[in-house]
This record gives sequence, C-alpha cells and structure tokens, in this order.
Amino acid sequence: MKAIRRFTVRTVLPQALAGLEELASNLRWSWHEPTRQFFRAIDPVLWDETGHDPIRMLGAVEPTRLHELAVDEDFVGTATFLLDGLHQYLREPRWYQQLEGAPASIAYFSPEYGIAAALPQYSGGLGILAGDHLKSASDLGVPIIGVGLFYRAGYFRQGISREGWQQESYPVLDPDGLPLRVLRQPDGQPARVTLALPDGQGLSAIVWVAQVGRIPLLLLDTDIAENSDDLRSVTDRLYGGGGEHRLLQELLLGIGGVRAIGLYTELTGTPLPEVFHTNEGHAGFQALERISDLIGEGLGFADALQAVRAGTVFTTHTPVPAGIDRFPVDMIDRYFSTDLLPGVASADVLALGTENFDGGDQGMFNMAVMGLRLAQRANGVSKLHGEVSRGMFGALWPGFDNADVPITSVTNGVHAPTWTDPQMLELAQKRFGTVDTTAVDWSSQAVTDSDLWEVRGRMRAQLVADARRRTAEAWHEQNPGVGAPAWFSGLLDPSVLTIGFARRVPTYKRLTLMLHDPERLRALLLHPERPVQLVIAGKSHPADDEGKRLIQKLVEFSQDPEVRQRIVFLPNYDIAMAKLLYPGTDIWLNNPLRPLEACGTSGMKAALNGSLNLSILDGWWAEFYDEENGWAIPSADSAGDGAERDEVEANSMYDLIEHQIAPRFYDRRADGVPSRWVDGIRHTLATLSPALSADRMVREYVERLYVPAADAARVISANAYQPARELAAWKSRVIAAWPKVHVTHVESGGVDTVPQVGDELHLRATVDIDGLDASDLSVDVVYGRARDGDMLENVEQAPLELMPSSPGQPKVFGGTVPLSRAGSFGYTVRVVPRHPLLASPSELGLIAVAE
Repeated sequence: MKAIRRFTVRTVLPQALAGLEELASNLRWSWHEPTRQFFRAIDPVLWDETGHDPIRMLGAVEPTRLHELAVDEDFVGTATFLLDGLHQYLREPRWYQQLEGAPASIAYFSPEYGIAAALPQYSGGLGILAGDHLKSASDLGVPIIGVGLFYRAGYFRQGISREGWQQESYPVLDPDGLPLRVLRQPDGQPARVTLALPDGQGLSAIVWVAQVGRIPLLLLDTDIAENSDDLRSVTDRLYGGGGEHRLLQELLLGIGGVRAIGLYTELTGTPLPEVFHTNEGHAGFQALERISDLIGEGLGFADALQAVRAGTVFTTHTPVPAGIDRFPVDMIDRYFSTDLLPGVASADVLALGTENFDGGDQGMFNMAVMGLRLAQRANGVSKLHGEVSRGMFGALWPGFDNADVPITSVTNGVHAPTWTDPQMLELAQKRFGTVDTTAVDWSSQAVTDSDLWEVRGRMRAQLVADARRRTAEAWHEQNPGVGAPAWFSGLLDPSVLTIGFARRVPTYKRLTLMLHDPERLRALLLHPERPVQLVIAGKSHPADDEGKRLIQKLVEFSQDPEVRQRIVFLPNYDIAMAKLLYPGTDIWLNNPLRPLEACGTSGMKAALNGSLNLSILDGWWAEFYDEENGWAIPSADSAGDGAERDEVEANSMYDLIEHQIAPRFYDRRADGVPSRWVDGIRHTLATLSPALSADRMVREYVERLYVPAADAARVISANAYQPARELAAWKSRVIAAWPKVHVTHVESGGVDTVPQVGDELHLRATVDIDGLDASDLSVDVVYGRARDGDMLENVEQAPLELMPSSPGQPKVFGGTVPLSRAGSFGYTVRVVPRHPLLASPSELGLIAVAE
C-alpha cells in the first residue's frame, strides 16, 4: 500500500550532541571532508544507505547509538571541535574582506542549484555551476544572497526499461527532511511573497532558506494552502511543463525573488544587494521588479531603467537559440497589463524583450534579449563562448563588428573541495601538508610516480565497485524478486583503461558518436593487449524523444554479451554518481558539435583528479588544451554535412584511442607504472587545477563585473538618482539625433608614395553631428590588416580629437596613426556615443561609419 501523506520526523538529539543539528543543517558539510567523515563514523552502513545525507541519517539512526555517542568523550570532543571550526569559518575575514569598495551584498539568481545530492534541485551543468559559485563565494567570503525556486519533485529520477527507453519518475520531496528552514516573520508566521495575476488571483510563495556555508540560498515554494490547486503546482518540477507554467515560474523567480530578498534583509539585518547577477535569462524579470520599486520612489521608467542597468550583471550559458526561453508577446502583454508591477507599463516590458531586430520574430518575447537589455554588463562562460555569444546576439548592436559587441567572458570553474576525491585530498595532505590541491606543486618529486599511480588505481577500482552496485540496483528495480545475472560481478575491470562520458543528452552533445563504427568500437573494447572500457551516464529531457533514442541505442549496444562487461550505461546521473565517476576515469570524453558547448565543466572535474581529457576543441578545452594535458579531437567544421562530419570526427577519436592513448596507458616500467602517462597526470594537476578552480572564476566575477557594477550603481544613484535622470535624458537626445549623424568626408596625408614602416598617417574626418555636442561623441580611426573584401583583421583604434573651427562650420576631428608593421593596411573612421556612465562605446547600439 502507498501512504496518502508522508512527512519527516526529526530526531531529538541528546543534549551533548545538540551541535550535530547545526553541522547537518549547514551545507558546508557537503564539501568539508572532516565533517563528512565525522557523520560517517556514526554508522558507516547507514551513511551509505542514506546517500551521505546527515539529516536523513540522523533521522534513521537508532536512539541507543546516539546515547552511546553522547557519553563518548572523544566523539563529543570532535563534534565540539568541528562546530567551533564552522563558527570560525562563518565569522572570520576572508579574501573578499580585504577588498576596498567591494559591494556590501550581491544577489545571485539561478533557476537551479546543484549543491549536494541531499538537495536535488538541479538538472545539469547550469545548476552545478550555480552551486559551485555559491560554495566558492562562501570560501572567499563574498557576501552573496542566492535566489531560486524550491521544486517539490526536483528534476526527475531516471530509470531505463528493458527495451533501453528512459523512464521518468518524480518522487515528491519533503522539505522538512532537507537542510532547509522557513523564513519567518517576528510573530513566527512564514514570510510570504505574492504576485498579482491577470485573473485577479494572487500567486503566493513561502521562502525556504538553505545555508551554504556563509551564503543564504532563498528558495520560493508555491505549494501552500493560500494558493489554488493550479497555482500550488507552479513550483512542482524543474523545467516541467512549458508555456504559461514556465512563465509563472520565471515571474516568481525574478519578481518574487527580489521581494524575498527584501524580506530576508529586513528580517536578518543583512545589507541590501548593490549588484544583481542573473545566471541565464530565466530570472530576467528581477530587474523589472527593481524598476517598479524605483518608480514608486518617484523616478520615471527611463530613469529607473538606467539606475537598474548599472548594477545588473547577466550571464548567458547557451550557444544555441533553441536553448533560450521565449514566450508569445500576447502572453507577456496579458501578465503585465495588470497590477503585477506598479508603474511598469506592458509596452515598456515588451520593448525590452521583443525580437525587434534583424532575423528576430516580432511575435516572440526573448528572455535572453531582455536580460542583455536590462544589464550593463554581460558575459559568456568561456572565451570561445564569448565569441559565439557576440555573434549570436550581434543583431542587438547593428553596425558593430562582433568584437565590439559588449559581451565579455568569464570561463567557468569548478569547486575543488567538492569535486576532488578524498583520496587525492589525503595524498596532498600526506605529501604537501595541505588539502588545497589547487595550491600544491604536483610536478614536485615530493609525490612520487608510484603515489600518483596508486591513488589513480584506487579511484578507478572505486568507480568499478560503484558501477556494479548501481547496475545491480537498477536490475532489481526492473526485475523485483529476481536475482541479478552472475556476469554483473565481473562488470568492468579495475585494471583496464577507463573512459568516462556523462552529461545531459541533447543531440548536439552526440552521446552516440562513439557508436558511429560499432565494429571499430568493439575492437577497442576487446583488444587483447590494450583493452578499453566505457562508463556512460546522462539524462535526456522528458520531452526530448530524440535524446531518449540515443540513450536506447547506446543501451542496446551495451547489452551485447560480447561487450557488456566493457561498456555500461549508469541510470540516474546525479552528484553522488559524479563524485565517483570523474575521479575513477582515466580519460574524460567530450565530443559535442563545435561550437555548441558553452563551457562543459565535467572535464574540469575529471582533470582536478588527474584524469586526462579527450575532447573536441570546444568550450573550456579550446582555451586550456596544451598538447600535454590530454588529446584534441580535430573538428571537421568544413565537412559537407552532419553525417560526413560525424564520420571524420569519430574516426579521429578512434585513431587517438587506438594509436596514442591506449599505448601510452599500457606502456609500463618494470614496477608497473606507466611513466609517460603519469607525466600527463602531473602536468594536468599542476597546470589545470588552479586555472579551473571556481575560486578563480568567482574572483574574476568580483573584480571584473561585481565591483565595476557596484561602482556604477553608486554613481548613478547619488543625489536621489539625479545622474540616472540625466543619463536617461542624454540617451533620449542622442537617440533622437543619431539618424543624421554622418562621417561626411575623410582625408589623409603625411605618407609618401610608397608607405614605409615608421611613417605616420595623418587623418582629418568631417562629421555632421546634427546639433549634438562634440563631447557627446567619440570619433575614432579603426585600422588593421585589410583582407579579402577589405575586411579589417587584428583591429586597433585611436581617438581623433576635435580641431578648432568657426561657429556654424562642420566639425572636424584629426589625429595620426603610426604605420608600425609591414603588409596590407586599411582603415576607416567610426563615430559612437560617449558618456562617462556608459560601460561600453557600443552600449546604445548606435554607430556611424565612413563610407
């Protein structure tokens, strides 16, 4: 029988162990290995059975065991030591506290967060990245307030049918059994936020708080009695449903999230955020809520828009238009033609997100477009992705070269304490006296080749054991009461070269590229001297049947009796699986269609553990591959069609495995150590560990985006937002005048008949500025190598200065360009708006170029 209702009863701890509640409730335990080992010591078997979740374990442990521990002086002493350490961690100044002028608080919005398996509120890389961002922010002392939604059924639990088809189930979570607490008013009632909806209803949500080290994470939950049944289900599932259901989630995340921050800061005395960071477009409405607040203080919409933009950072994560949320404009109009945002007209909202640009669909409202228009600073998540994003969104800045589109990049990183295997931490502590694996010199002989090879072997064996366990569990779930096949006990081999592949399963990630030539793959798996084995995992979106067919194809191949002990698909890819999968693989495989991988952090996590990468030069790998930390699969970008491209790239992958990777792995010294392979492990750990750290990433966000955004927000809000009013009026004046701004004439001199290196080119440009002041403009010469079609490469620019002229005469700007290199040379003159409160010359999307 099934229960009609389920809830969690918390354990009453003996007084001597009262501190365990605080240790279990702060998610720092998920990356603090001493605390994890402490909880494991309570009951190692129960620790594994409860998925390494201390709250679940404390709810399941026998009272007699707790009373036994309560009189164990060593155990109580360790609990006190760890609790004191947590308190010190929460209070002490860290890196951020040494910075001058840094924002007092930063809001960080994301639709999902992957922090620990115990809090399943994530689907894939976006959520894991958000979780790592919060963890590193905590370690660095960055005062972030995280905002998201609490999904009662999380994403989904994946099973695989006998036919190899993905099956989804949605176990309902009990928040009382999770590391969460309700944000409460002084009278003890839950704090609530409410959004006005078109039909006169109000969508209400309570706020759960998860403590991620020093970082509070606010999660909004609509499953409360105040809502109708339909509205209670708004936060039912992550990425569940579509259309209006998704819009309601995003309205709640953005607008409700800002209101939740207001409640939290008021109730806790935490400073209000000066900077608002939107992690992908789902939370873009947060800026509109802040605009509405400023309109309530007396600003007009245009003035409030300038004030809000200054303090907003937008990060785009998708290199494919299909990955962006879009809604019909009439749906957006219906929701904003209400009291949802007082003072904000629907027309103003539509102007921000409608695809009213070349190639856009004016009937659609685009969340990424709105995010870019509402943020003065934006970034992609790798250098290559920054380039792709500038091309993808370039239509918002017509006339500008892609290089001038104001989207920078901050390459993702991963949280080393979370993703580095405890055995690697133990080795670092033993040989270097620290568990900070990103700060030690792995090239040092303080750690021997044998040390590294031994720990890599233990991690591989650990993965094999976990894969066998998971495969048996999946069998019993599909075949209750039937014993698992005997061959399961020999699944995989802890001594064989192990390749891992795990990620979401959209078609562009090409899960089945490895199956392009099944016989060639079979030969690699079964090679008599240099065998290979594959461990694969990944979830397809429930609505993506094509992705499910890819999984089915792979599962069918893996069930062939000839190869089934050398290849396995593990169902229900999650954080718990990943923490053993990344360290246990010798090679991490990634073969997306370039350039459709924004970053791809799974390979980073493998590299932190000494795994080598085999990847298409896409995402982060295009930036960090150095020919010694792994292998690059050549991209067949010029192939005639997709099938030809797959064939070329698959064959390159097979060749690399057969002729380079496997021979190096199996080439052993007399002591059994593959010295050339270990050299690659050392090099990977020494060069990639610091660079791939989320600490590096968060520092970059702080120094390059958060601090400048905070400075801009302070300047524009001074004197009751007078600079915002002036900037809005200036923009209006410049935009109105711009159609008549032209470069009417350019003349040059100072160069002999045959220009030589060392000459100076003198330029004079006459510009019609149509009543604007010369100080409103920046006139620049843009120059570089001239290629086919007169396109400029290796572009540089230099300002041209206003030259004296009589009143009423055309404005002339002049300057010089040194000819410092030989070869083809070309130049032009451009005019763009100039104002001290602009973050980029291209910010307004206005440009005039000499013709």
